[in-house]
Parts: sequence; structure tokens; C-alpha cells
Amino acid sequence: MAESLLLPVVRGVIGKAIDVLVQKVTRMYGIDGDRRKLEQQLLAVERLLADAESKSETNPAVKRWMKDLNAADDEADDVLDEFQYEVLHREATSLKSLGHKVRSYMTPLEFHFTMRRKLAKVLKKINELVEEMNTFGLLLRDEPQQLSYRQTYSVLPSNELDDIFGRDDDKEVVVIKLLLNQRDQHKWENLQVLPIVGMGGLGKTTLAKMVYNDYRVQNHFELKMWQCVSDNFELLQKELQKAIGRRRFLLVLDDVWNEEKKKWEEDLKPLLSSVGGGDGSVILVTTRSQRVASIMGTLEYHNPACLSDDDSWELFSKKAFSKEVQQQAELVTAGKLIVKKCKGLPLALKTMGDMMSSKQQVKE
Repeated sequence: MAESLLLPVVRGVIGKAIDVLVQKVTRMYGIDGDRRKLEQQLLAVERLLADAESKSETNPAVKRWMKDLNAADDEADDVLDEFQYEVLHREATSLKSLGHKVRSYMTPLEFHFTMRRKLAKVLKKINELVEEMNTFGLLLRDEPQQLSYRQTYSVLPSNELDDIFGRDDDKEVVVIKLLLNQRDQHKWENLQVLPIVGMGGLGKTTLAKMVYNDYRVQNHFELKMWQCVSDNFELLQKELQKAIGRRRFLLVLDDVWNEEKKKWEEDLKPLLSSVGGGDGSVILVTTRSQRVASIMGTLEYHNPACLSDDDSWELFSKKAFSKEVQQQAELVTAGKLIVKKCKGLPLALKTMGDMMSSKQQVKE
């Protein structure tokens, strides 16, 4: 069976769909019902995806369906990014001083109707894909078929690499920590936890994906797993069972929120300790909470910095100015102001760049 390429992608979108920031804004605008439906449909896809990937090798219809699913997942991911940014935009005091021209790109009323339409559109596509999926006779698999010796999931499609700026140094720092994995004799013998911590929109998950796909990490770990957990540790049970044995593994826990030390000490830590794992096994945690990092971490955490001015402009302009649209002087001036106000946050830069890409004149 080929490497599972879509499973981590689908799980990543599910993780965003259950994100507390996304839920906050969808409730605020009265469209949480569609968010829940999207979450439920993607969970239905996740359960049958292993069998779909197996059948796609011999069934052209399933193979084409998976291609359509990948495109729909990308669209859903972009929509959920916009919801996350809306909350960050409202809560970040640094954005309150944004000038009228910048704010006018998306007023609250415009955001409401635009995002309602976008969410409904992507939900319609996912619904149609689920209906088609149900005609394939897919079977629920408790475990994916075992690969020979090494199991890896690619979670960062090659086309996404073009949208990443200013994170090479951060990736190098984290990769080196994973490979060296200096043990703390006062903690676990075989398993270490390395947190990546920072504010929402900083690009922690993107950084973790870059690390996950690095060729040195691919060669170093015999088993690699990715799990979006939010604040629900119970979701880990199934994934961790795959790691039982003496194989050296890397487990990414993306978007951990739970700050209850008791929950960690009594539930998750004993479970992880019982898994065993070969020497050098590491859990890479992404979280917005400094407390989570201090509770779970056994290795010194990594805190990515905001993007530099140059990297910020590159990311924004790539999104805002397509090759077909000439960079008008007035639009560039407005873009520079937007970039300055985004304070180096990749999510803000990406979202605002996407918004500006539909503008032909500053007055729009």
C-alpha cells in the first residue's frame, strides 16, 4: 500500500474545524451548524480513507475521488483559516489601530455574508464527496495496512512549500533537537516531549509540518504519526497503539490546549510511558499555551519568532498580487500598510493577502 497522503491532511482540517477560535467565530455569526456538519462529514471520510487509499490503486473512480477530496480539503482549510484570523483580528489590540482603508476590506457584515457563503459552498462539495464515497463500498479499517519497516505520512504537499517564508532557521533548530534528543535523566528514559509554543496565527503547525517532512526526520524515525488533538487527549488512544513496540517513533500532537496538569499526569503521561518506543522516540507538541509547554515538555521548547519585514512582504505579495495582476503603485502602498499592521503573523498575512487578491483598486 502506498504512503497515506490524505489522512493527515483530512485530520488537519478536522483539527481546524474543532478549533476553539473557529467555533467562537462561527457561533458569533450563527453558522456553527454548518461548521459541525463539516466536522461530522470529514470524520466520516477519515474512518474510511484507509480503504479508499488502498482501492485507489486499482479503481480509477476512487483515485479521481481522492483527487477531488484533496482539492475540497484545501478549500476547507482556507475557509477555516479565515475564521481563525477573524478572531485574532478582533482580539489583537495591535490591529485596533488599523486605518479605515485596511478595515474596509472586510466589514463585520461583509464577513458574515461572505463566510456564510464560503462555508456553505465547501460543505456542499464535501457532502457530494461523501455521497459518492458511500457508493464505493468502502470498509472500516481499525489499522492501516502495515508497511515494511517504515511508515511515514506526508502532511505538507509540495505546492505548499511555495507559500512558506522565513521558517528555514526555525526548522533547522527543531530538527537538530529531534535528532540529538539529549535525555534528561530525571524524566523519561526513552521518550521525550518537544513543545513548539506561540500565539495563534504564528505558523506553529506549518513549522511542525516542515519538520515532519524533512528528509533527515524521515530517515531517523521508523514510525511517524500526526494527531490533531485540541483539548481531547482521548483521541490519541488509537494512534498510540500503533507505536507499541521498540520502534523509534515521532508523534506530532498538533494544537494542544488542555492545561490541567492532573489530566497530563494521570491520563496521558502513563499512556505514553506504557507505549515504550525505541530509544530516541519524540513527541512534538504544538500549543498556544506556555503552561502546556511547561507541563508536557521534557526538552527545551521552541518559540518561533514573527516573520521579518522582508519575509512578511514576500508572503503577502505572493497571495495579494497574482502574475496576471500588475502591482499597481497604489495597491502596493496599501499592501505595505497592511503588512506592517499584521506584525509578522503568517496567518494574518496570508488571509489579508487573499482578500486583497480580489481588489483591482484601492477604493475597493
